[in-house]
Formats: sequence, C-alpha cells, structure tokens
Amino acid sequence: MRAVIQRVSEARVRVDGQVVGRIDAGLLVLLGVGREDTERDVDYLADKIAGLRIFEDEAGKMNLSVLDVGGAVLAVSQFTLYGDCRKGRRPGFSDAAPPEEADRLYRLFVEALEARGLSVATGIFQAHMQVELINDGPVTMLLSSTREF
Repeated sequence: MRAVIQRVSEARVRVDGQVVGRIDAGLLVLLGVGREDTERDVDYLADKIAGLRIFEDEAGKMNLSVLDVGGAVLAVSQFTLYGDCRKGRRPGFSDAAPPEEADRLYRLFVEALEARGLSVATGIFQAHMQVELINDGPVTMLLSSTREF
C-alpha cells in the first residue's frame, strides 16, 4: 500500500458537486492499494498513520500525532499512486490491485483507523472526485507498507 499524507487545517472531497467527505484539522490520506497488498499492509499503515508525529507541540517540534491533537482523517482511494511512468508517456497501472480487492482493503483501512480512535471521512470509491485542502505547513509525507517507495 502507498499513502500520501498531508497535514491539513481542513479538507473536503466532492462528487458531482456535492461534498461527500469533510474534515477540519487533521490528515488527508490518499491511499493506493497494490496487487500484492493484504490485511497486514492495512494494519501497518493504519498504525503508522495514527501514530505519526507530524503535529507541533508547545515548543514547535513535530512531536504529536493526529490522535494527540484530536484531529480527523479524510481517506481518499487513489489507484494512480500505483501508476508506473518509467516507460513511455502514459502511466501503466498493472501493479494496482483489481477494483474489488482495492475497495475491500480501502474499507478495511478506514475501519482500522476508526478502531484506533480516529474520526474518518471518506470519498467514494471509483468516483470522479475533486479534493480540496489547505495543507498546513505544508507538511506532506509519503508512506509505503513495503520498502519500494
């Protein structure tokens, strides 16, 4: 699994002009599911993201997690994180999980974050989405459940 994590002061996702998911301060997580991913990858990334200390403490140091600051997560499925652009000009997506499996693991990821005490909003799987955010910092992290990223 691959994730782009952005610390935000607010974020929302729209489908057909309607807001379907919205958070105030917290994390926007763009999540890609790979062909080889399993529940173990879900648990690894949910643990890592819930505990990732990228919020500032009183001294201005990145020392607090989204849980520590009472933030929320907006989780958006994004298969394009598995786009391979090394050959030609059009990305290939053969490393992305098939839609049924990607949806299953994406839903498990959302449930795993909620089980860790986070409030989670989502987009709509396979919908054309417009994501709006105010990146706080800006702080953007790349995570992978494997070492290839």
